[in-house]
Amino acid sequence: MNTSLLPFLCLAGAVVLWGTSFGAMKIALLGFAPMAVVWMRMTLASALMALFWARVPRAGRQPGDVRWLAFVCLLQPCLYFLLEGFAVSLTTSSQAGMISALVPLLVAAGAWAFLHENLSSRTLCGIALSVAGVIWLSLSGRAAENAPNPVLGNLLELVAMGCAAGYMLVVKHLSSRYNSWHLTGLQAFAGALFFLPGAALSHPETWAAAPLVSWLAVAYLGGVVTLGAFGLYNMAVVRLPSAQAAASINLVPLVAVLSGWLLLGETLPPAQLCACGVILAGVLLGQSK
Repeated sequence: MNTSLLPFLCLAGAVVLWGTSFGAMKIALLGFAPMAVVWMRMTLASALMALFWARVPRAGRQPGDVRWLAFVCLLQPCLYFLLEGFAVSLTTSSQAGMISALVPLLVAAGAWAFLHENLSSRTLCGIALSVAGVIWLSLSGRAAENAPNPVLGNLLELVAMGCAAGYMLVVKHLSSRYNSWHLTGLQAFAGALFFLPGAALSHPETWAAAPLVSWLAVAYLGGVVTLGAFGLYNMAVVRLPSAQAAASINLVPLVAVLSGWLLLGETLPPAQLCACGVILAGVLLGQSK
């Protein structure tokens, strides 16, 4: 029983970590600029990876891999967190979390465009329905203190999800030769370097005045979410079919909405709740057989 439950418990842990990361990012932004938060997150993850980097299995590098590895790091964490950092500062964590539901459909669309995989009419309709839901969610949003520009924020989050989908497709190309922790470490190191200039321009002299809760949120993002969620998901994938494990990502938006309500007091008006329903309906339609 314990053995059969373990992969599902790992999946549950990964979903909770990913879903609560949106609210944690919002809390971290109370004391730091977006680029400072991402740099501290990547630097902490890099420091933790460095502790056991020597034990991570190395891969047999092939000609041309450097280009692909650089592209992976560019997509995620560089472009992904650059876009998401500003997105969460402009919209609510609940809305940003809902948009993350589009990742499986964007991966399917990317596989059709670049890998020439089949794209069924059902998946195409699901993508169209989900995008329509995102547009509805964004246009029905109203500017508020915790979401000064939800339309722009949701647009940036959508582009960030496109980067995440592209990252997954490129990693599929490299995963046969590279250990997953090796790729994770390279991404953390690249992110720490990429976001250093932005952090340096984010008035480091003011960081000492940041509230304790923002420091704790940064520690949670860098030390728990960045490494913990990936590690748990990786453990689950080893024991479950990849399609079954990937389907659990659809629960991330639900956790994001609940954590935004519990931690930040965020609420969605009826129109946005209906838009969320349209997004989830599109995702379910696009992934159903």
